Amino acid sequence: MRCDRRQFLLTSGLGLGAAALCPSAFAAANRKTKHVVLVALAGGVRSKETIESPDNIPNLMRIAGGGVVCPNVKAENVGHYGAALSLFTGNVEVFGIREYGRSENPTLFEYLRKGLALPANSVWLSTTNGNQQTNFSYGVHPKYGQRFGANLISADGVFNAEFKQIVNSFGTPKIPSEQEADVVAKMRDAIDLRPGEKTLGADAVSQRSVEQFILEEIGGKTVSLTGPGASDAKALRVASNILRVFKPTFLGVALQEADIAHNSFNGYVEIIRRNDAEIGRLYDTIQQDPELRDSTTMFVVPEFGRDRDLNERNGLDHGDGSTELNRVAMFAWGADIRANKTVKESIATIDLAPTICHLFDVKAELARGKVLRSVLA
Repeated sequence: MRCDRRQFLLTSGLGLGAAALCPSAFAAANRKTKHVVLVALAGGVRSKETIESPDNIPNLMRIAGGGVVCPNVKAENVGHYGAALSLFTGNVEVFGIREYGRSENPTLFEYLRKGLALPANSVWLSTTNGNQQTNFSYGVHPKYGQRFGANLISADGVFNAEFKQIVNSFGTPKIPSEQEADVVAKMRDAIDLRPGEKTLGADAVSQRSVEQFILEEIGGKTVSLTGPGASDAKALRVASNILRVFKPTFLGVALQEADIAHNSFNGYVEIIRRNDAEIGRLYDTIQQDPELRDSTTMFVVPEFGRDRDLNERNGLDHGDGSTELNRVAMFAWGADIRANKTVKESIATIDLAPTICHLFDVKAELARGKVLRSVLA
């Protein structure tokens, strides 16, 4: 017997009888999660510098204290692009170091937009930039694709030279003067990552939301972030503002600056600490918003780790096949996540996509991962 949301609603007057007829719909109706944030702690981050060195990650430990830490997450070393993309598709994606092709599998953004009939401003991807990371927004599967893709914001989108020039020459705009409105319109155009590939909706509500978002960015002084890890920091600051302004159903954040580890172990640890501070800001944004606080679920996980031993440059590569490379730690917190638990069972990075879809009662039909029921409340 097929059981969907409509059938569940029609039979809901039967009370417990409805649960017996349609247990999956009954469970979905009782979930609290309305918003999900996935932070791909990409760039290669070992557990030795995170869960095994809690002083490096006080904010992640704070998040884990109210949620779950999973120290035994299997990660595939298929290159940074493929491994990070795997988090968003639920499949092991194999791509070369300089390949820019899109996945043949749908992404989380596509599953959720199609399954829930979501508008474009309900799913967002904030990246540190790069043509590879922008491909996380959608794949090429014929049943899904660009029409179900995410809105894209990246360090070279919002913070490109044109945007900076406008900000520096005009200062902080305050709508609605005619001159200032023209400046905001130019800023809005600067957000688009690729000519001819505009993802932001053109309706009046979306336009006003974009204008508010731009003002949030300028007011938060995100454009002035500099130093090691600045691109990751910007991506996380942008994510905080996206949460405040758009209240999206799903927000993905893709980082990458930890890959500095190839040439500098100390620089790599500095990136981890800075990212932890910005993730703490993101978490506080959720906690301080009455609408988000009790309805948001958050996941933070590396795409893979790094080698066991330092290389000749006093850095860390990723290719020795060690446990440190292929097993990472995941942090989860939120409305439907267990509280103050360590889940020691072996899980995989590809389990994230089907788990997030499950929270919204959407099936990730082509994902190879499984739903992480041991993590869910």
